[in-house]
Amino acid sequence: MAKKKTEVPKYGTIILKGVQYYRTRIMDADGKQVSLYATTCEELYEKQLEARRQVEEIIFHREHPTVAEYCEKWLLMQSAKVSESTIRGYTRDMTNYIIKPLGEMYMEEVTSDDIRLALVPLSKKSEGLYNKVNMLLKCVFYSAERSQIIEHNPCEGISGKGGKPAKKREALTDQQVAVLLDTVKGLPPYLFIMLGLYAGLRREEILALQWDCVFLDAPTPYLSVRRAWRTEHNRPVISTVLKTKAAKRDIPIPKCLVDCLREAKASSNSDYVISDSNGEPLAASQFQRVWKYVVVRSAKPRNYYKYVNGQSIKYTVTPTLGMTQKNQPKIRYTLDFDVTPHQLRHTYITNLLYAGVDPKTVQYLAGHKNSKTTMDIYAKVKYNKPEELFGVVNGAFHQALAQ
Repeated sequence: MAKKKTEVPKYGTIILKGVQYYRTRIMDADGKQVSLYATTCEELYEKQLEARRQVEEIIFHREHPTVAEYCEKWLLMQSAKVSESTIRGYTRDMTNYIIKPLGEMYMEEVTSDDIRLALVPLSKKSEGLYNKVNMLLKCVFYSAERSQIIEHNPCEGISGKGGKPAKKREALTDQQVAVLLDTVKGLPPYLFIMLGLYAGLRREEILALQWDCVFLDAPTPYLSVRRAWRTEHNRPVISTVLKTKAAKRDIPIPKCLVDCLREAKASSNSDYVISDSNGEPLAASQFQRVWKYVVVRSAKPRNYYKYVNGQSIKYTVTPTLGMTQKNQPKIRYTLDFDVTPHQLRHTYITNLLYAGVDPKTVQYLAGHKNSKTTMDIYAKVKYNKPEELFGVVNGAFHQALAQ
């Protein structure tokens, strides 16, 4: 049987620059008229069919996006509200833990079991990463549900708990603080550590601190937190956008920090309290090198790898406390405890609470947006001393027995 010949419609013509074209119009995916041109009716007909197919495909994907497509759209919507560095973090985690296992599925096809299976590899990761990916999944599917992309949200009933719990943050003891300061005295991280211990600033607040926010000659010396440091491609970026509104604060500082800052200011050639040799804020890699002065003086075990007969052999070396490094005798192992930049701030907050400062004042000085963060530390400090609680508990039960 002979194949039925395709009937090509007749089109109107138009003259453009002296050449005759056939023309037709179609409605695009946004509802706008689009003109198509060709020199023959057959060619224009093919263009029309292809254009209609593309429009139908676009409309279909809008109504039935894949997980990868909707994640991309969600990130674009969030970019108006959050910083570039946050978007980069979201994009990285979405790509690795959401798009990789679920990306090719249509949004309406995803079930609760698919979500749980996607979260299985994260159970071996940190609790923080697990919670972040869990939050991203719920945000994406709740947004799709509100936009009527899906009828049922597969994230309902998914537990938010998972991952390996983070190590509990412990404040440094007075003895550890004394050892730490004695270890880094005269070294690059000394001023950073003093600001963390005695002003409770976050890392990004210390590295963005400028001398115009340091008031050493005021009746009550204080620091003003007005800027934050971050990096893009290892380059420092100083911004007036702080972590939260609560981060903007004025912090009175003790005499030991005032004296330290006076000495640093006298020899400074920069607008920044902590800067590189050119007076510029530190890059991410520069800060890592500064903090390495602390790390290399720790007596904790170190792992080394050496190739022997083509195989990588792991060696563990445990430095002896008080001894010097074999190749660099100036480096002495004096720290038998771990120290992180955030631990300095945690120590500051803990010491305020130990001193009896009320939690609301501590919340302000620490720049905590949520009082729960402060109260969690407060509860640990206050209720971790049985000797102080003995009288309260004994009194309460003695009163009950008397009745």
